[in-house]
Amino acid sequence: MRAGYCGLPRFDSPEFDTEMVSNVIGLLKCGRASDVVGLTAEHLFYCHPVLSVILSKLFQLVLTSCHIPDGFKHSYIVPIPKVKDCRTQAMLCDDFRGIAISPIISKVSEHCLLKQLQLCVASTDNQFGF
Repeated sequence: MRAGYCGLPRFDSPEFDTEMVSNVIGLLKCGRASDVVGLTAEHLFYCHPVLSVILSKLFQLVLTSCHIPDGFKHSYIVPIPKVKDCRTQAMLCDDFRGIAISPIISKVSEHCLLKQLQLCVASTDNQFGF
């Protein structure tokens, strides 16, 4: 019965290997705002290659312990004006949208987790937009 079975791949324990972490770090966009601690994508991009090994061990530990570190949960919100001509008219609270600046290490872990889940879950571009 198992020879003809065609189903979703079974993951006993998804692993965050060093190659995946270094690929995710290489795909980060540079020139973005720094997080609460002051780290940017450039810090991870130009650091020693041993950081990918350390981060993969950290992400694996987070996954096995089922506990997210408190540092991953801290972010700050930056208001961005919606109005194109903000110099001639008074601004209200509704004229701003907020973006959350999350820690860069948590972004790397999210992207690694998304790569693992991408094997099981399929989505289309039509799902995220109008």
